[in-house]
Amino acid sequence: MVSIKLTDVEMKYIYLLESITGVTTMDCVIDEENNRIIFLVKKGQVGIAVGRNGINIKRLQKLIGKNVEIVEYAETLEELIKNSLFPARVLSVRLKKDANNRKIVVVSVPANEKGLAIGKDGKNIKRARILAKRYFNIDWVTLE
Repeated sequence: MVSIKLTDVEMKYIYLLESITGVTTMDCVIDEENNRIIFLVKKGQVGIAVGRNGINIKRLQKLIGKNVEIVEYAETLEELIKNSLFPARVLSVRLKKDANNRKIVVVSVPANEKGLAIGKDGKNIKRARILAKRYFNIDWVTLE
């Protein structure tokens, strides 16, 4: 695991999420490319963070003006990948190195859930890539 340094803006978003929901927020990632904020919350607190019928997410999105996504924090690469690709079922996570010594994670999901894992415009797999890079210095995440 790496040490994450948060910006003032990320800290502000974390405070906002925690004040609205009461959850413990582990991290906040601003993904400008996809106009979203990805929050990592303490294990078991995703439901509370989202709220009934997504009420907390909707409130946050209105306040922030960006899409908000909640991912359950995990200590291991495998669990973080599984959590970041949820609700797709991850069958396996393999770490390998390519010819240039880059660290690649190969994720296996059921064939009928590949689209779910990738997400609209690839946003789910991109989320997995962002988090794998941030926490485990992984160069690429791909589906098989």
